Amino acid sequence: MLMAIVACLWTVMPIAYGQTTQQDTTKVVTADTLKADTLVADSAMALIDAELGGPDEEALQGGGLHKLLKRKFIEGSAGFMSLVALALVLGLAFCIERIVYLTLSEVNTKKLLADVDARLEQDDVEGAKDLCRNTRGPVASICYQALLHIREKVDDIDRQLTNYGTVQISNMEKGCSWIRLFIAIAPSLGFLGTVIGMVMAFDNIEVAGNISPTIVAKGMKVALITTIFGIIVAIILQFFYSYILSKIDRLTTQMEEGAITLMDAVVKYKARNNG
Repeated sequence: MLMAIVACLWTVMPIAYGQTTQQDTTKVVTADTLKADTLVADSAMALIDAELGGPDEEALQGGGLHKLLKRKFIEGSAGFMSLVALALVLGLAFCIERIVYLTLSEVNTKKLLADVDARLEQDDVEGAKDLCRNTRGPVASICYQALLHIREKVDDIDRQLTNYGTVQISNMEKGCSWIRLFIAIAPSLGFLGTVIGMVMAFDNIEVAGNISPTIVAKGMKVALITTIFGIIVAIILQFFYSYILSKIDRLTTQMEEGAITLMDAVVKYKARNNG
């Protein structure tokens, strides 16, 4: 009986020991596998963080922002991005031209009208004409037109001022229609790039025969980048356009105030000289 028990123990212990060894080996293999997978995942996350953080670090360095914009410009399809950039350049050219013109048109209106009134007080009409002729800006121009017709009736002079004031306003607004056009075109080109990018994405899906994030991302990137740049161009041009309109409004107000002040001086002159 004792021999039988020993024989049974001798048979069972190797089996149990083998199972334990196998389980321990499995645990070791599993632990090693998990450790390897963890290292791979960490490496992948490090690469992703490097890719995401790279442009920002480059942008903070000297010339990094320029390189970033250049890369995004190329990624957004050079064809459509070139059209958006062209709209920005042409729009800024018109804006700068208008700003320079309107800035040079601004003068000290109060001083000009005071000098004209002083010359009319001295009955020096020709001196007042020379002063207005040698002064730039729409206010001086309408004053000169009024002095040219100073011998006419007051109603005729007022009509001349109104008509010539309309011409001066048209001259100040020259080119603004082109600025409005480029403000409207820039986001439209961006939206067109969006549509083209979506079509590219669906074409790539059709060729590949499956919906892969990589395939879809390429077309979506073109779509989003062109839209972003188009909206940015429109915002920049809209800012300059609003500034130009504010200068035109200010000059128009000065013209109206100058016309009223000049008409008062002309009426006094005609009353002193019996019409």
